[in-house]
Amino acid sequence: MTGLPYFPTDRRTLLRSSMLLGAGAALLPGAGFAQSDARAAIRAAAAANTAADIKRIQDWIALPTIAAENRNVPEGAAYMEELARAAGFTGVRQVPTDGVPGVVGFMDNGARQTLGIYFMYDVKQFDPAEWSSPPLEARIVDKPDWGKAIMGRGAVNQKGPEATFLAALHAMKAAGVTPPVNIALICEGEEEIGSPHFRQIAETPDVLAALKKCSGIFIPASWQGPTGAVNVNLGSKGVVELELVASGEKWGRGPKGDIHSSQKAAVDSPVWRLVHALNTLVTPDGNTVAIDGWFENVRPLTEREKELVRQAAAAGNEELTKASLGITHWIDDLSFEDAMIRLAGQPTVNIEGLVAGYTGPGGKTVLPGRGVAKLDLRLVPNQTRDEAVRKLRAHLDAQGFPDVEVNVSGGYDPTETAEDSALIRAELAAYAALGVEARLNPRLAGSWPGATFTAPPVSIPAGHFGLGHGSGAHAPDEYYVVESTNPKVAGITDATMGYVEIMYQLAALA
Repeated sequence: MTGLPYFPTDRRTLLRSSMLLGAGAALLPGAGFAQSDARAAIRAAAAANTAADIKRIQDWIALPTIAAENRNVPEGAAYMEELARAAGFTGVRQVPTDGVPGVVGFMDNGARQTLGIYFMYDVKQFDPAEWSSPPLEARIVDKPDWGKAIMGRGAVNQKGPEATFLAALHAMKAAGVTPPVNIALICEGEEEIGSPHFRQIAETPDVLAALKKCSGIFIPASWQGPTGAVNVNLGSKGVVELELVASGEKWGRGPKGDIHSSQKAAVDSPVWRLVHALNTLVTPDGNTVAIDGWFENVRPLTEREKELVRQAAAAGNEELTKASLGITHWIDDLSFEDAMIRLAGQPTVNIEGLVAGYTGPGGKTVLPGRGVAKLDLRLVPNQTRDEAVRKLRAHLDAQGFPDVEVNVSGGYDPTETAEDSALIRAELAAYAALGVEARLNPRLAGSWPGATFTAPPVSIPAGHFGLGHGSGAHAPDEYYVVESTNPKVAGITDATMGYVEIMYQLAALA
């Protein structure tokens, strides 16, 4: 599921962020809800539960599970179990993996349709010194143009939206209303490191059986911009996260550890070797992948997909989008429309970080014995994670870098969901009932492990759904709006009712 004012830029949300400005919406309290049915009672219960719903988010933020640091792993899984049980799920348990455990729960409401819900209970690392408010205190702050918001690590990515989905179940329980769908809940604690063991959870026999009954599955999201409009994503790019490591020890040249930099005149540098290896992965401008065979399985965007991108770009605000990203030009000086088409359709190799030698204040004259480049590879249909890693390794070998290590930490394939699937139809119907403008988006440039659901053996539609607003995922000062001052953007009660609405819309599908 990162800090721009209203443009999340984490690996799940970048395309959406650049295409919605200018679209109009009218989110009104209770909009789309027939006052004679159960929704009115549910809304009253949701409003009464507001303080408890906000505290639920704050308490969850106070207990961060950070897989990359092995922080609070047992505690995080146990807390996820507590949240699921309190919301009414049965059969709640931890599912062990070769890494961090998952959590599953089920709700059999005797309904005809079953809805799958995906949660991640882990969050990104943080440096408290970079925050204006302590990242684990989840204080309520004023966000100009948005309203009151919870600020803390995980506020919008993804604990705020997920806890708001749970708030919908609490409101239905308080109103004495049985949800109109059955629900299968599947949670993981490793999404922020690329979900390396998530398939082990999803393919556990009883979990797999429950998932296969679902008409679709979504991750709760809060992606409304200032106009209130939302995107309905028909897919997401895949991702591979990895490190390339060059060392004197593996190379057989250069030092095994750091030595005095004066020795460079006589000794090879593993860090320069890493730089040269990186240069072979892309064209000289860094903009196009040059790994051997990289594009042979890439499925180009269809004309329908390109048209959807063009429509969104035409309705957008290019200058405001550039400002939100802190840029003045698109890649290769492309037009806004062409840049957005490229964003949806192009696979990438990105350097997340470079680490070697001394990086503290001042200088330290060393010749490092080891250099590390942290990369992410974004994949489009019909690429796969395994193919990408295999081709990267073969390319480095062919270019004369067999000693450069490729250490994969996680990742997953791209995902695609049919426009006429039950999940997408229910999402569009729910947004329409709420008076929210929704625009079909062919592919999210960010990534999430939806391929676990869309590919065999699960093979169900998967996507994102939700109202509300937040930003700053992966960045300092992450926040989630709970009391909106923008009438077109949902606060926590309206966002809660959004999850109620999609349940009723899915239940009504033939």
